[in-house]
Amino acid sequence: MAMFTFRGSGRSKWATGAAALVVSLPLLAVPQAAAAPSCDPFTPPVVDDSVPTAREVLGTDLGEREVTTEESDTYLRALADASPNVVDGELATSVQGRPLRYAVVGQEKWVRPGALENIGRQLNRLRDPNTPEPVAQRIIRDTPAVLWVAGNVHGDEESGTDAALRVLYELTARTDCTAQSILDNAVVVVLPTQNPDGREADTRRNAYGFDMNRDWFARTQPETEGKLEKLRELPPQMFIDAHEMGSPDYFFPPNADPVYHDIGETPLNWVYNVYGPAMQQAFGRFGIPYFNGESYDLMYLGYGDTVPLTGFNAAGMTFEKNSGDPVPERVGEQYTAIWATLMAAGAQDRQLLAEWRGEHVEAQRQGAAGELEPNQLYWNDGEITNPVPDIAVKHYFLRTDDPAKSAEVQRLARRLQRMDVDVYRLTTPLEVPDYTEYGRAEQPATLPAGTLWIPMAQGQKHWVQAMLNENSYVPFPYFYDVTAWSGPLVENISGGRSGADLRPRAMPLPEQPEPVARPVVDAPRTAVWQLPGGSAATESAGWLRWWLDDQRMDFGDLTAEQIAAGALAGHDVLVVPNGSDQEAFDALGEQGRAALTEWVRGGGTLIALRDASRLAVRLGLTSATYAEPTSDIPGALIRMQVDQDSPLAEGVGPTAWAMYEYEAVWSAPEESSVAAFPAEGDPDWYVSGFAEGAEQLHGKTAVVDEAAGSGRVVLFGFDPNYRAFTNGTAKLLRNAMTGPRPANAPQAAAAVRAVPTAATPGRLILSVRPAVADQVQRLIGERGASAEVVRGPELVRFKVDLGGLSADEHPWARRLADQVAGFGRDVVAISLP
Repeated sequence: MAMFTFRGSGRSKWATGAAALVVSLPLLAVPQAAAAPSCDPFTPPVVDDSVPTAREVLGTDLGEREVTTEESDTYLRALADASPNVVDGELATSVQGRPLRYAVVGQEKWVRPGALENIGRQLNRLRDPNTPEPVAQRIIRDTPAVLWVAGNVHGDEESGTDAALRVLYELTARTDCTAQSILDNAVVVVLPTQNPDGREADTRRNAYGFDMNRDWFARTQPETEGKLEKLRELPPQMFIDAHEMGSPDYFFPPNADPVYHDIGETPLNWVYNVYGPAMQQAFGRFGIPYFNGESYDLMYLGYGDTVPLTGFNAAGMTFEKNSGDPVPERVGEQYTAIWATLMAAGAQDRQLLAEWRGEHVEAQRQGAAGELEPNQLYWNDGEITNPVPDIAVKHYFLRTDDPAKSAEVQRLARRLQRMDVDVYRLTTPLEVPDYTEYGRAEQPATLPAGTLWIPMAQGQKHWVQAMLNENSYVPFPYFYDVTAWSGPLVENISGGRSGADLRPRAMPLPEQPEPVARPVVDAPRTAVWQLPGGSAATESAGWLRWWLDDQRMDFGDLTAEQIAAGALAGHDVLVVPNGSDQEAFDALGEQGRAALTEWVRGGGTLIALRDASRLAVRLGLTSATYAEPTSDIPGALIRMQVDQDSPLAEGVGPTAWAMYEYEAVWSAPEESSVAAFPAEGDPDWYVSGFAEGAEQLHGKTAVVDEAAGSGRVVLFGFDPNYRAFTNGTAKLLRNAMTGPRPANAPQAAAAVRAVPTAATPGRLILSVRPAVADQVQRLIGERGASAEVVRGPELVRFKVDLGGLSADEHPWARRLADQVAGFGRDVVAISLP
């Protein structure tokens, strides 16, 4: 298998104006150089006056001010009505009922009724490695590429919408060589806003509170689901995702390390050697400051760049512009990046589809040989600390012989099928000499008939590995997001892999429907109390509300003031999602704290998630205690053991996987600890993802269930409903809410216990060796920032307060993280919230 080779210093790449031209992009070793546009991308436009401008339709020029969602839809429809080269449609309806409208612009023969559907069919045949080569060559000759431009996945990052509309107008109206050079060989799909509810509310998240740029593989939200289905209908060779950020200047790829290992060479080559240089040249021409190779990684499979790259072998790219700059500047620079990239794509002519086809064929070859792509560092001078193991993976299997897990298996199979993965069901038992169950040692096994078989020898090999991996093999300790997401682990279903040459007898699995939660009989009267705590609290509450709706469980929202006023009297269960326990304690006041305590002791059930569980300690409602973590675990799946005598274990099984992300380390009496991390040396111990110092968790409590007076307290040391995709542990939450109480539950200690520290969600974590700790402290001080410092003999951890903002929203968090990353081997972990 060919390997990437790069040049470049490995340092941060920042440039302004003409200096941009001397900044080296990493260079992939490829057989052919990218074609250059024969037409100047920024030649003065010549337009068809019959195509309406935004001023004629909306009364304003694009970039003069931010358009509303309704105005965006209006202008998109106006262009479709005015030109036979544009068609528009609706690919989804948002949570609040707003349409997600898109347009496709291209030659009239390609967008007339039935033509786009045929293009989609032909491209899906082209990406099938089993399509005969003469047929594939005909498709390459006769079919346009599909280039996607999308904006505004974060509702308060508006400029991508306005720039996308400008691009749509120019592709429709221009009669000079620029638009023609793009549309000679491609159609362009323009999705101005991916999050209309967030745009209208001027919030980052959608109406439920989900970060839509973390939902791609799980596709829990209707906006994501509709977008991905349209991508399947019109599979992309390029996907631009236009964002805004808090940092100065403009970002376009290449991305920062780490990069997920099983991404094909072809789309990365396009990003690094075709589109990156094209934008570099354009920004240098106009003297626009920009940077590459920092902050924005290609690791987590929930992003709008990693999913097009891994799931479609397309050039997925994130563009970022400072959200504090004036509207004309933001829209203008977004337009410049998008237009330069489209021009570079158009110049590739038929080579684009030929290489796209070749990548799918190569993926099938790799899968048949059991080859996994290796880890690499593209920018950093450091060493790969976690290489992909030298193992063969030719097959994955999902067991179906546990009736309690049928919904989870069905859900995962459906997710695979809806990304065009071939899934089969064994018709006879299969002897597997090297079966490796998730997190277990290799051993021979006989898999029963009915087991699902997912061969790696298919065009979607990269996506299969991304979704079914045992470990993500993070190569470098820099984390912009969680480091584990394996489908079988988050669903808590049994499965494994094999590298043997097998000939299973199997039939294609029929397309699976979405599983529907069973109705709750005698459902408890449930309330949700959303705590303060910035982004982390907002999202945890949003995930919970969505999950309750999905589970068909009614609930109401309560505030601290309402709790103090006695509103809990009408409820059986209070669920408190993740948030700041200190702020919650203060918000309740004496009256609220007394009301909550009396309600629990009088018979109510308090269920708290992650940091909210600390509130029960403050109120004297639990025997459990906690300590701050000394480990660096920025989001890993850790197997825990579940007490089979507990009612929480119903349908869960003896083990489950907790998404652990810098949570507190809990201890509780054995009789109260209904789920715990395995002891040292226990064969159940396994961590998927990056974890430094995880041994601190050996034998520690993960879930507490105990009585408090006549009531009940259930404390989760992690969020069991993380991003609404950890369905395996969400079943524990459902059981806590709707199942029976444990017989002879131990009583919690009544006395209020000393609290070590209050939780502060959403902080930048910088863990380094003592040799560079003073330098890190100085960098933090230069920002005028405050940080909690935990010093040990081998590790110093800085927890930098970002005021509840995510790294995307914060003005300097990313730059500080990048500066610390420059200390190389003295960096243990960097985690951006």
